[in-house]
Parts: sequence; C-alpha cells; structure tokens
Amino acid sequence: MSKVEEFEGLRPLLFSIAYRILGSVSEAEDAVQETWLRFDGSATRPTSTKAFLSATVTRISIDVLRSARVRREEYVGPWFPEPLLSDPYQDPARAVELADSVSMAALLLLERLSPLERAVFLLREVFAFGFDEVAEAVGRSEAACRQLLVRARRHMEAGRPRFAADRRERQELATRFFDALKDGDVGGLRELLAADVQLVGDGGGKAPQLAKAVVGAEKVARLLGSVFPSMLRIDVSLEPLEINGQPGAVVRDWDGKVLHTLVLDVLDGRIQTIRSVINPDKLGHLGPVADAWAVDREVKRARRQP
Repeated sequence: MSKVEEFEGLRPLLFSIAYRILGSVSEAEDAVQETWLRFDGSATRPTSTKAFLSATVTRISIDVLRSARVRREEYVGPWFPEPLLSDPYQDPARAVELADSVSMAALLLLERLSPLERAVFLLREVFAFGFDEVAEAVGRSEAACRQLLVRARRHMEAGRPRFAADRRERQELATRFFDALKDGDVGGLRELLAADVQLVGDGGGKAPQLAKAVVGAEKVARLLGSVFPSMLRIDVSLEPLEINGQPGAVVRDWDGKVLHTLVLDVLDGRIQTIRSVINPDKLGHLGPVADAWAVDREVKRARRQP
C-alpha cells in the first residue's frame, strides 16, 4: 500500500486516541494532520506503521494537552469536552471500553490525570496496546508505564459511578425526558431526575450560560419546564442524538444553526447530570453555529408574552 492508503486506514484510530487525550475535536484533527506530515516527511518506512503513527499522534497530543491545561485554568466557568457525535474507530473486541472512555463523564475524569498518565491509561486500558508499544509512545520505560497505569487506574476508579444504566434503559429514559421537556411538563421532568441532579453549562464566557450549576430535581425541572416551551415558540428545535456515546440532543435555532448540545448522565434509573455545551468555539464541527445571544433575547421576549 502507498503511504496515503496506510495512513487513511489508520486515521480513525489516530483521531480516537487524540480526541480522548485532548477532549477536543479540532485539536485532535490538528494532531492527526501533524502526524501525517511527519509520516509523509520521513525518508524511511517504519517496521510497524500502526505503532509509529500511534506513538507520533500520542506524543503530539501530550504536548498539546500540556499547553491546553494552562488555558483551561483560565477558562470562564465549567470546562467540558467538545461534543462528539460519532467515534470513527470501531473495534468489536473493545466496544465496551471504547464507548465508556468517550463519554463526557469519563473524559472529565481523565482531566484528573497528568498528560502521561492519561496517555498510558488510554493506550493500555482502552486500545489494548502492549506495554512495549505504550512505552515507545510516551518515551518512558515499561516499568515506569506500569506505575503510571497503577496511579491512573486509582484515580479513575475513585471517580466512577457504581451503577451504570444499560443502553436501552438510557434511551427510554432520554425519550421520556425530551418529550417532557418539549411539553414543559415539570412534573414529568421531576420524576426522571435524581434528587441531587445537576444542570451545568459550558459557555466559556462567549455565550449566555448559568451563573452556577442548578442543583436538585425541583429546581432543575422548573427551570427547564419554563424555558424550553418558550424556545419552541420561537422555532428553536431539539434533535435527540447520541453524543459521546450518551443520550443527548442538538438544539438548533430557527435557521437550523447549532445553538448548543445537551448530554444526559443516567445512573440507577434517574438522570444524574445534564451537561450543556453552548460555547460557540466548541460547536463549529457540528455545523453553522447560532448567535446564542440573539436567541437568548428572543426567548426572554417570548417568556414575557402571555
């Protein structure tokens, strides 16, 4: 095969590695492109193209993450990963690990790890690389990688929920939730929410967002039940979709432009967390982005009308 054919065959894997390390679609795509430039510019062909490209994209992503962490410390409000509609890499033997590792909750847990711990954990636990390949990718000894993995596992396990809903249960719950949301059914929403549910938004200071997380079934149900019917009155639409492997939706303005996304964490038969990404910088890969400020003004006007 030509270099281009080899690279394109591995592109889905490379993107999946980079996205999980970085939590950013745009930065992951840039890392994959830089990997291609280095591969194309190499005078020799590696013994294993997969190992070479995986190591290259991992190192690039680690470097990007280190600089990104400084920016995230100055981020306005909560920081969430960029929403991902579909993971391009599929491996039936690793389906559970791949699906779990791309969820918003898992990506936020990965933020607790150092860049090296994050890379080692993902390559070993999610993509099942051998320790020799992991060591080559991160530039550490196999013994050091084993220690990094032990620490990473400890951090990840400490933050994981004890009970996870199966796929069918999550989708059924999400369908009921979005139906109640469209109807402004406060009681129906309340029944689906955990007592300590949290509604959290990521606007990055570039779009209207909640001043702080809204906590509690009653508060969240009343807020959602009052706002969404007004949004529908001005032709805002809600498109249920799977986002980061979880039940979610893309909310669009009257022109079909992306306003924000919603992602639901479902635990023990209830919705535990509702995360909204409304920062326009994180939505461009989903399509043309709406003017969230203009929509906010129209919603407030609609709520004042009988």
